[in-house]
Amino acid sequence: MDIVSFRRGLKDGVPIGLGYFAVSFTFGMMAVSGGMSTWQAALISLTNLTSAGQFAGLDIILASGSYWEMALTQLIINLRYCLMSFSLAQKLRRDVPWAHRFVVAFGVTDEIFGVSASQEGKISPWYNYGAMCVAIPGWTLGTIAGGISGNLLPAFMVSALSVAIYGMFLAVIIPTAKKNRTVLGVVIGAMAVSSLFAVVPVLKKVSSGFVIIITTVVVAGIAALICPVKEEENAHES
Repeated sequence: MDIVSFRRGLKDGVPIGLGYFAVSFTFGMMAVSGGMSTWQAALISLTNLTSAGQFAGLDIILASGSYWEMALTQLIINLRYCLMSFSLAQKLRRDVPWAHRFVVAFGVTDEIFGVSASQEGKISPWYNYGAMCVAIPGWTLGTIAGGISGNLLPAFMVSALSVAIYGMFLAVIIPTAKKNRTVLGVVIGAMAVSSLFAVVPVLKKVSSGFVIIITTVVVAGIAALICPVKEEENAHES
C-alpha cells in the first residue's frame, strides 16, 4: 500500500466529495419525489457514479422505459469513461496489476480523471483509491440526504445545488491550464467544438453523450498530433 499517494488522493478528493454531495442531493430529491425509496436511490448512486447517466436513467425509470432504452442511453452517455480509462491506464505505472486497473476504472469520473491526469509523472492506483474513498461516500451520502429531505428546500436552492459540480470541475481544470499551454489549448478547443454542436442546426440533433465522445476524440487527437509527449519523457516517468 502506498500511504503517501493514498493520503494525497484523500486530500485532492475532499473538494470532489463536497461537490458530489451537493449534486447528488438534487438526484436524491428527484428520485424520491418520483416514487423511489431513499435506499433505492442510494444504491443507484453507490454503484453508478455518473451524474448525467443517473439523471437520464432516472427519467427512463420514471417513464417506465425498456431495458434496451436504458442500456443504449447509458452506453452513449457514459462511453466517454472508456476513453478516460484508456488514457488513465497510460498514466499508471507499468507494474500496476490488472486487478488494480479494473478498480481504478470503476472509480473514474470526470473530476477524478481531471485530478489524476493533472498529476506530474506516473501515478499509483492508491492515489485514485484515496480520491474514491472521499468522492464515492460524498455522492452516496448526498443522495441519501436529498432523499430524506424530500421537497423541503426552496426551488432556488435546488437550482444552485445543480450547478455546483460545474464550478468544482472548473477548479480542477483552471490551475493545470494556467501551467500548461497544451492543456489550455485543449480546453479552448473543446469549448469551441462543443459550441458548434450547440449552435449549428444539424449538429444540435446529436445527443449530448455523442457530443462529449466526438469532442474528446477530435480535440485530443489534434493535440496528440501537434503536441505529442516525447517517448523519452515517458521512459523517464516510468
